[in-house]
Amino acid sequence: MTGVATAAALSLPISLCRTSKFNTKKGVRGGLRVVAVFGGEGGLVDKKNAWGTLFDVEDPRPKVPQFKGKFLDVNQALEVARFDLQYCDWRARQDVLTIMLLHEKVVEVLNPLARDYKSIGTMKKELAELQEELSQAHRQVHISEARVATALDKLAYMEELVNDRLLQDRSTTTESEQSHPSPGTSAESLNTVKCKVPRKSLDVSGPVQTFHPRMKNFWYPVAFSTDLKDDTMIPIDCFEEPWVIFRGKDGKPGCVQNTCAHRACPLHLGSVNEGRIQCPYHGWEYSTDGKCEKMPSTRLLNVKIKSLPCFEQEGMIWVWPGSDPPTATLPSLQPPAGFIVHAEIVMELPVEHGLLLDNLLDLAHAPFTHTSTFAKGWSVPSLVKFLTPASGLQGYWDPYPIDMEFRPPCMVLSTIGISKPGKLEGQNTQQCSTHLHQLHVCLPSSRQKTRLLYRMSLDFAPVLKHIPFMQYLWRHFAEKVLNEDLRLVVGQQDRMINGANVWNCPVSYDKLGVRYRLWRDAVESGAKRLPFSKEV
Repeated sequence: MTGVATAAALSLPISLCRTSKFNTKKGVRGGLRVVAVFGGEGGLVDKKNAWGTLFDVEDPRPKVPQFKGKFLDVNQALEVARFDLQYCDWRARQDVLTIMLLHEKVVEVLNPLARDYKSIGTMKKELAELQEELSQAHRQVHISEARVATALDKLAYMEELVNDRLLQDRSTTTESEQSHPSPGTSAESLNTVKCKVPRKSLDVSGPVQTFHPRMKNFWYPVAFSTDLKDDTMIPIDCFEEPWVIFRGKDGKPGCVQNTCAHRACPLHLGSVNEGRIQCPYHGWEYSTDGKCEKMPSTRLLNVKIKSLPCFEQEGMIWVWPGSDPPTATLPSLQPPAGFIVHAEIVMELPVEHGLLLDNLLDLAHAPFTHTSTFAKGWSVPSLVKFLTPASGLQGYWDPYPIDMEFRPPCMVLSTIGISKPGKLEGQNTQQCSTHLHQLHVCLPSSRQKTRLLYRMSLDFAPVLKHIPFMQYLWRHFAEKVLNEDLRLVVGQQDRMINGANVWNCPVSYDKLGVRYRLWRDAVESGAKRLPFSKEV
């Protein structure tokens, strides 16, 4: 019965008031009047009843929003939709209470003391009538379950329209009854709006295509500065090409092709000598601009390998893999003021970077996917929303106290309000006393491989940074969380390669992921102005 009550608490029965064949409950002071169950006048559920605290909810009908005029704008339609939910929640609670009372009536009829005063025929008649009442009540609850899904979807869609400011004038409003708005009329107006503004659709299916050259014309973070010492090198793959990063004589980083010009030996197998990377095969040495400055055992030839513009900023190494001239400024990826970096982790993952970004930009999956890590014990909300400006790639989650941003071309930044690891506190990040800040960089190594750079910062417990081996503990936890996602995203990739559309049916909480895909499509198509950018 708990399951029935829970389901019905979210159901939306919209029906006419009806009467019952029983009106009182014996032994209850003042009587338990069924007229209160069905919304009649003058009846209230007795407070001493065991179910009273759960279902004694005020009738919202006297508070129905009144709007003057022939048209409802989007915000007014949204208010009417919210009233629908309040009304239908009240309506559903009355239906569930009906079932509870019927069950109590059955118990009363079957009571051994009552049987002494009733004939078998009378008991059978009463039980048959109660069975019919129960069947009707259960049917009403099932109808309510279907209606709640429709009403919640309409409400979420209306909120999306308001947040995105898609409806700016009267041409996109719907006609409603002027004097007596009701759940039925508001549902019709919402359906009209939904028909006028089609739902966004995407097609991300089939084998992963070769990266478009326009995607290369951005600064990409490829490594953390702390990982690149004077005598070390870092091999990376970027857009299907092998590169190696090392520091020159002046200490500045450089990025050159990870292939010797002589016999195509991988340079990262060699060593760094006096600011030059030395090939392990014949000892040819290259500077950070790709020029061969030393050729042992032969005459020095004018040989040069390909290099990329390389820059160091705020603890990260950046490269520009595109053919266009690099921009003068790099985006900042620093955590907000008051945060201290506690972990910097690099991982190579067997998924296309767009699928990984889709996953990172989605939080609605957390209470289903991350049940053994940070989302352990999270409840499943009835509605998850991502609220964001009309032109923007950032916003905040509701009901989770998490701010999130996609920063082109491949970065996700998030700030999580927490009280202690694995717990949520407050309704937004500002209401939380402590926070965790995360940076995820998804470098497109190849069509089915991503180099992930992860930076974690805290605005509390600075002592953790000085505990020995803490870096390994952070890495263990990060890998555990990521592995919960990877098994799903790898499965998505397999289905996508075989023709399935991984964006077949986006819903309201997919907003940020959809915007990333629209931004990426605009880049690849050569749009003069990119969508959701600040200058638009």
